[in-house]
Amino acid sequence: MTIGIRAVDHIGIAVADLDAAVALYTSLLGTGPTAIEEIPDQQVRTAFFAVGDLHLELLVPTADTSPIAGFLAKRGPGIHHICFEVPDLDGALAECRRQGLRLVDETPRGGAHGKRVAFLHPKATGGVLLELCQARRETPCSSHPRTPHT
Repeated sequence: MTIGIRAVDHIGIAVADLDAAVALYTSLLGTGPTAIEEIPDQQVRTAFFAVGDLHLELLVPTADTSPIAGFLAKRGPGIHHICFEVPDLDGALAECRRQGLRLVDETPRGGAHGKRVAFLHPKATGGVLLELCQARRETPCSSHPRTPHT
């Protein structure tokens, strides 16, 4: 049995300076972010950029205790995680447990734009931090909308 991955939703990139990173990616992609949002319970501020059928999520810590702050201190800026869309997050986590995969999140938590997300531990996934997000019926899954905000 599989966890039902439908697509790569986004790639999370840890940055030290969100304004500088937004300026860089705006220049590289020729368009600005589709959304910028602070997620207090995860102690991050995010900016999303549409790139084809997926997004780049720039992440900057808002507190020294943020997991992103720890990542930056240990590894510096760079790719933090890959997020996969799943149709049933609770079912996907149950299947991960059944397969014996180590989870960061035993239950879903809130992500950007009110999405439900959960992370799989990198020790269970070949050294890559994987995030799962649940698809919405009205739009493709993401922790952000697929169309620019107005």
